Amino acid sequence: MFTEIEQDNLADVVANNDTVVVQYSASWCGNCRIMKPKFKMLASQNDNVPFVMVDAEQFPESRKLAKVDNLPTFATFKKGVLVNQTQTNKLEVLTELVNEVV
Repeated sequence: MFTEIEQDNLADVVANNDTVVVQYSASWCGNCRIMKPKFKMLASQNDNVPFVMVDAEQFPESRKLAKVDNLPTFATFKKGVLVNQTQTNKLEVLTELVNEVV
């Protein structure tokens, strides 16, 4: 399930779901745009897990849930806790990150 949050409420999404995969991005980020369809493809292959797109500039509280110092940053959460994160533009690296939690 793919969702783009429209308010700064990622903490609620993480708290209310067993597993969550997040892409932190920004509208100006070229690699973020390249990775978005790949992120959506992985979401379609994991219907039982929320895949959430977060605008890292628009939603600072959501950004604080992971150490976002480069974009795109991908993060996985399990039972409300950050499990792992990476900054990448490679599908293989993102797939490995997802496979750790699903």
